[in-house]
Amino acid sequence: MRTHTTVVAAVTFIAAAAAFAACSDSVTTPAPDSLSSTFGPKTVESVSVGPSSSIIAAGGTVQLVATASPSGSATSFTWASSNTAVARVSTHGLVTGVAAGSASVTATAGSKTGTSTISVQSAPPQRAEVLVGAGDIANCSLSGDEATAKLLDGISGTVFTLGDDAYPNGSATDFANCYAPTWGRHKARTMPAPGNHEYRTASAAGYFGYFGSAAGDPTKGYYSYNLGDWHIVVLNSNSDCSTISCSANSTQVQWLVADLAANPKTCTLAYWHHPRFNSGSDHGNDVNVAPFWNALYNAGADVILNGHEHVYERFAPQTPNAVASATGIRQFTVGTGGASEYAFKSTPEPNSEARNDKTQGVLKLTLHATSYDWQFIPVAGATFTDSGSTSCH
Repeated sequence: MRTHTTVVAAVTFIAAAAAFAACSDSVTTPAPDSLSSTFGPKTVESVSVGPSSSIIAAGGTVQLVATASPSGSATSFTWASSNTAVARVSTHGLVTGVAAGSASVTATAGSKTGTSTISVQSAPPQRAEVLVGAGDIANCSLSGDEATAKLLDGISGTVFTLGDDAYPNGSATDFANCYAPTWGRHKARTMPAPGNHEYRTASAAGYFGYFGSAAGDPTKGYYSYNLGDWHIVVLNSNSDCSTISCSANSTQVQWLVADLAANPKTCTLAYWHHPRFNSGSDHGNDVNVAPFWNALYNAGADVILNGHEHVYERFAPQTPNAVASATGIRQFTVGTGGASEYAFKSTPEPNSEARNDKTQGVLKLTLHATSYDWQFIPVAGATFTDSGSTSCH
């Protein structure tokens, strides 16, 4: 009986096993690697960085992207640069060129590293900007503005005017008949300033109507703009500051102080009509614009341009109190745009370095990142000129 029982049990077990196998054809035992992939972290086998090489300028950037293989084996990378004096890299792979040279930027995950080669080139020099112009310009009874406008025809850049742009009254008719045919050829690139003759027409309506938005708010007539690396401020001395105040507590000067504080450029230039310092015999020094000088000097401005006196005069850098100073402001009076010339006093003002009262022409300023060149260019047939270069403060 024992033998029979054992045989029956064995047959039963074999039949059950066969039935189980028949029902389990689709079941596969996972391989060890597959189990690891499903239930544990993947192992990083390699890291690649793209682009594999880049050329950027100093100050330029390039975004690198790291990828680990197999996919999903790493989601974060440690970034490093072989030479941070040449190129720096952020924690997210953004590379910034520092100085000319070559550096390897790496991304590491686990024990694997990918590399991108970065070549940094010197940044190209900032293109110099040209600012050219004069004041006291167009009069239908004279031809001087025709000669100075021909100079502008051959000089690229931004044109400035220093007021008294259209004689005798700055009316719409004066601008249309006297200014437009000559200097008006360059209206699209002109940043103007008004003078006292513009205000012979109520509210300088002819001036603001002609130049439009380029002249700023008609109730103010002062504004600022940037030209290359320079900050340029245009002020309004109008009828010797009697229409729109230039006093220290005026809205205009308060605006000027705030504008200079908001634009702390290495180089700053301002222009308006009436000169603070003037060796001319017709008008002389104008104390009404002294608050302009004080604000500009306190902000470290470099250059002031004026008209009104129909002469050319260049001063050495000086303080608002007319003391020569390397940190002072250099003033140019350029009332040479076409109106009849005036004369100088027998004794010039302190710090006056160059003067001419017999030549019409324009002043060309070449504005570099930290310096400027000046050149007075006379009309055809005239010989006087004045030129030089200096650094900003």
